[in-house]
Amino acid sequence: MTPDIETIGIADLFGPPSPARDRTDARIMAAARGIGFMAVRDFPGDDWLTPDKRAQVLRIFALADAEKQKLLRWNFDRTKKNVYRGWFPLQPTAVSYKEGIDMGPDLAYAAGAPASDDPLCEPTPLPAEDVLPGWRAAAADYYRAMETVGNALMRSIARGLGQPEKIFDAYFEHGISTLRLIRYPLRDANAGVDTSGPEFSVVHKGERRTIIGREHADSGFVTLLAQDGVEGLQAKTVAGEWIDVPPANSTLAVNFGQLLERWTGGRVRATRHRVIAPKTARFSIPFFYEPRVDAEIALLPLAGTEPFEPFLYGDYLWEAATNFVEMSGIKHLRQPRRAKAS
Repeated sequence: MTPDIETIGIADLFGPPSPARDRTDARIMAAARGIGFMAVRDFPGDDWLTPDKRAQVLRIFALADAEKQKLLRWNFDRTKKNVYRGWFPLQPTAVSYKEGIDMGPDLAYAAGAPASDDPLCEPTPLPAEDVLPGWRAAAADYYRAMETVGNALMRSIARGLGQPEKIFDAYFEHGISTLRLIRYPLRDANAGVDTSGPEFSVVHKGERRTIIGREHADSGFVTLLAQDGVEGLQAKTVAGEWIDVPPANSTLAVNFGQLLERWTGGRVRATRHRVIAPKTARFSIPFFYEPRVDAEIALLPLAGTEPFEPFLYGDYLWEAATNFVEMSGIKHLRQPRRAKAS
């Protein structure tokens, strides 16, 4: 029997210790150990997950091309200084057919970030207020709301692992969480790209569907994904089957990242997922909840887990992130901050 992705009400995570919170922790841990995906509802800021409120943040896609070009990253415009944050345009020949923007904590905390020469901590190019009035304030509010949810899930996972609930807290002070806004348009049939091969298409429920988001597992701690009611996201079960992740309003799809899988010695699963083309354009708002760039990741005190060499989160993230097509050509721009032991 194919497992379902459970929807979990998490209101009790924001209250004091209680049997109800314990039950919620147990359900979250079951999802983390099992399929590695869940949906959550009932949390502070969940009013953002309505079509009207989401539209406030997604207005950026209505910008004129000339305005989007001001936000481009270095690998798409060599006159730009930003290499990790900023706009990525459609790439017609790539499997992942999307455009969007990656934004860092400076969106929400303009003056709070310590100065750094690390590209992972660079400022985000953002549209001017007179070009998109009110947009920046809305996006910042959304960022902070997702950070609150990420923090609550982080502590729940700590309790579920039998650890002190604040064991992860210090790692996330001055974290570099990313808010990404994505638009998946319908692929242009006249673009000269052959989408009939297995890299570009799959058969799902007897119907051939084009892949618009390549199969991958997220690299971070947890990902909080707001969908726009349009289907297309799929998760891969332990048995290798692809199942649909429901795009319900007022919920966040949550998946656990490879960092958390490594940190917990495999007790938490980082599930592979992909996006197949729906019949209409699709908008997606993932929030990647992440530690600070210089956080040293070492194995938690969990019985029976294989030790690993501690590493800096920034080094790990740069190596993983720069393998994605929208980050192509930038790997050489940042050297590891810690040399590997010989």
